[in-house]
Amino acid sequence: MFPIFWILLLLPLVSAQTYHWGPCPTPSVQPNFSLQQYLGTWYEIAKLPAFFERGKCIQADYTLRGDGTIRVLNSQFYKGKVRTVEGTAVVQDPKKPAKLGVSFSYFTPYSPYWVLSTDYVSGAVVYSCTDVLRIFHVDYAWILGRSRFLPVEEVEYARQLLAKENIDTFKMSVTDQTGCD
Repeated sequence: MFPIFWILLLLPLVSAQTYHWGPCPTPSVQPNFSLQQYLGTWYEIAKLPAFFERGKCIQADYTLRGDGTIRVLNSQFYKGKVRTVEGTAVVQDPKKPAKLGVSFSYFTPYSPYWVLSTDYVSGAVVYSCTDVLRIFHVDYAWILGRSRFLPVEEVEYARQLLAKENIDTFKMSVTDQTGCD
C-alpha cells in the first residue's frame, strides 16, 4: 500500500513530464568526453517537457569553480522577466566524465546529466532520467547548441540518436529562441 500512495502522490508532478513504465534506459555517452571543451554557454534548441522550464530564450552557462565543481547558471525569459537558477554539477566518476550529476539545491541529491553526444562547437545531446521505485521513470532530454539556432539536419540527427538509445522523443518540443538578447 505504501508505494501506491507515493505513486499517486507523485503522478500530478510527473503528468507534465515524459514518463514510462520500468527503470531508466542506460544510453551510451560521449566517448573521451572533455569537460574543458564542454564548458561555456549552451542554448536549448529542443527538449522533452520539464516542469522547471516553461519560458523562452533558455540557456545554460557552465563554468569551472576553484574546487573542481561546475557552476551551472540556467536562465529563461518567463512571465516578462529573466529568471535564473544556479546549481552545481560534478563529475561523479572520473572514469565516466560524460556522466555528470547536477543539483540546484543543497537539499536534493545530484540528478543524472549525461552528455550522449557533442562536437563541443556546435551541438550536444543531453539525457537525464529518474527512476521512481523502478516502477516507472521520468525522462528529460535536451538538444543544445552553441548558438540559438541549429540547422534542421543537426536537430534531426540528435532526435535519431535519442531514438536509437530507446529514448522516446514524441513529446519533444522546440524551444523559442526568438527575440532574445
